[in-house]
Amino acid sequence: MTEYKEFSESELNKLIPIQNDFKAEFKIDDFAHWFYDADVEILRLYNDDNDEVFFKYIPIGTFSLTSKTWMWSWFNNYLSEKNKVETLKIKKFGEENNYEKLTNGTFPSDEYDGWEFLAIAFEILNGIGTYKINLENLEYYVLITEQVYADGNSEVKKLKQKKLECGNHGYRRPAFVCQHLDSETKRGFVESFEATPDMDLEDEEHFEAWCDECEKIRIKYNGWNEESEKFVNIKMVCENCYFEMKALNNS
Repeated sequence: MTEYKEFSESELNKLIPIQNDFKAEFKIDDFAHWFYDADVEILRLYNDDNDEVFFKYIPIGTFSLTSKTWMWSWFNNYLSEKNKVETLKIKKFGEENNYEKLTNGTFPSDEYDGWEFLAIAFEILNGIGTYKINLENLEYYVLITEQVYADGNSEVKKLKQKKLECGNHGYRRPAFVCQHLDSETKRGFVESFEATPDMDLEDEEHFEAWCDECEKIRIKYNGWNEESEKFVNIKMVCENCYFEMKALNNS
């Protein structure tokens, strides 16, 4: 039986030229932004000029930058992608070959392990490439299975419906600000939490901010209620507009 180290390094060496071809064909390194939708299992890579590409993906696992641990998708109850069950085939392969790293749900690890796991997933599950999504304290490793196209694709349409179409920035996540904030005048910028561009949000979270005058009203009425919200009169903007407002008020 082949030792795990020999096997994993062999699979990684096989993946490298395939991955290089994948990156070159789709110009992966040229895209500045990413967005993924777990419900439809689609990854979108895009630029500010609306140049974009869509892929179907399978979540393989995550590497925590804080705890330095790997977690397989089949073991991760927080991932909502239904196709994560495909990674049980990797677990079964590990059991058949006595490879503990493929059978334990989570364990101390490093980034190098993640790329080896992607290579093994590529061999067992088949795909056209791989991708690493960099979240705030997490690296999310996914197997790219196919390209999907925006025209007439209901899943891509569903993904776009979850985002605001901004006249200046294209499709972006929605954000909410008070009626007084804009990109031209400094009025103060109070956030519900400290937000950074491209940060990962939980399902019920949104970028939210209001001006200094609204903050005074909020304090006067002991929080948000019917009276204080009349003054705020929340409006929806895209996340790029939101951070432009934040940059203006922090300059």
